[in-house]
Amino acid sequence: MNKKSKKQNHRELTPREIVKELDKYIIGQDAAKKSVAIAIRNRWRRLQAPENLREEIMPNNIILIGPTGVGKTEIARRLAKLVDAPFLKVEASKYTEVGYVGRDVESMVRDLTEYSVSMVKAQKAAEVQDKARKNAEERILDILIPLRRKTTGEAALEKPEDAENISFTRERFREKLAKGELDERVIELDVTTDQIPAMQVFGPVNLEEMGVNIQEMFGSILPKKMKKRKLTIAEAKVVIAHEEAQKLIDMDAVIKEALLRVHDSGIIFLDEIDKIAGSRSQSHGPDVSREGVQRDLLPIVEGSNVMTKYGMVKTDHVLFIASGAFHMTKPSDLIPELQGRFPIRVELNSLTEDDFVKILTIPQNALIKQYIAMLQTEGIDLQFSDDSIKEVAKIAREVNEQVENIGARRLHTILTTLLEELLYNAPDNLSENKIVVTKEMVQDKLASIVKNRDLSRYIL
Repeated sequence: MNKKSKKQNHRELTPREIVKELDKYIIGQDAAKKSVAIAIRNRWRRLQAPENLREEIMPNNIILIGPTGVGKTEIARRLAKLVDAPFLKVEASKYTEVGYVGRDVESMVRDLTEYSVSMVKAQKAAEVQDKARKNAEERILDILIPLRRKTTGEAALEKPEDAENISFTRERFREKLAKGELDERVIELDVTTDQIPAMQVFGPVNLEEMGVNIQEMFGSILPKKMKKRKLTIAEAKVVIAHEEAQKLIDMDAVIKEALLRVHDSGIIFLDEIDKIAGSRSQSHGPDVSREGVQRDLLPIVEGSNVMTKYGMVKTDHVLFIASGAFHMTKPSDLIPELQGRFPIRVELNSLTEDDFVKILTIPQNALIKQYIAMLQTEGIDLQFSDDSIKEVAKIAREVNEQVENIGARRLHTILTTLLEELLYNAPDNLSENKIVVTKEMVQDKLASIVKNRDLSRYIL
């Protein structure tokens, strides 16, 4: 095997590097981060394995178990931004058994494929952006200074100096265009409009859901519709550059690569899987439908072929990460066959008071940092004392224990209530430029609400 370059891209992140990136946004939950990081790295390892073994190495699907607000969904969100792979987050409760009204489970594979095509297309568009901008510039110059074209029985140009004059004028306008001096000038432009806008659904049958590409079916039959629009040159640059980029992209190559990415590195995050896990002791009512969804889901997770409008997609190597609170049910309430397709189970811990303090201060998107940044736009320097942060964390823990445990989401409700007056009055506050939130302020604002259980239930 050839020696690998030390330069790493997103697909080659080590498990330790993946965890380090997740640590920037998610506090604790080390076991979940490790499991996800190993699963992501295994995708890359499979592609480096000998070809005869590559198809045999199956992904180890994961179930994340834990109460709401402890970081399950946040792990998925951050993972999506971190890995250069097609990624889709769906709620299991959105799907219904085949025969019932609702989305069938195969639609998640179609959605993943659609996202993969969009992702590859965007990357290819970025690669041809310079060429597209130059083409757009030429088209705008053609509108501003039309070239005199040769017609039957007529010389291309009456005089040689005419060609020189047009060329000289175009160069002058090209310079002005590059400097932005013509951006406010309005020009009339022919732009293409969407074909067959109302032909996505034929009666009760949605052909897009069945994997039929309607645009491709009718695109070659129907002529392209053009519409005249008046735009400033600044707007026209964007519109024309986008059109030119689409012309330069090889869609056959895009679709081929997108399907390959789905097969080799696609990831589906299946949230709320506990909502389709009925108690095994019950076999009536909605549980019948839930078990039906599980049985429909089983072949997708095991590996099957799904028809999409871009072609057949194999799900054998798509990684499934499921998550659920499992308050009313247990993972063992899933049908045995589906349990077997999720061999790795990780329990996430409930958040402690110390965790809340870290969540408020450490992550790059910490809530306190968000509020400080928002109030800076009003010219207010908002600060929190250490005692005030600990008091907010303490109240969050107490309310979660007394009312309902919604994890870190409780911090949103508490901080919104705490800063409500300040956020309301900030635009009119001309006297105070610096406001420090203290422990006493937190207690004055929230203590009475916390003590009154009915109030805290509805307000916090």
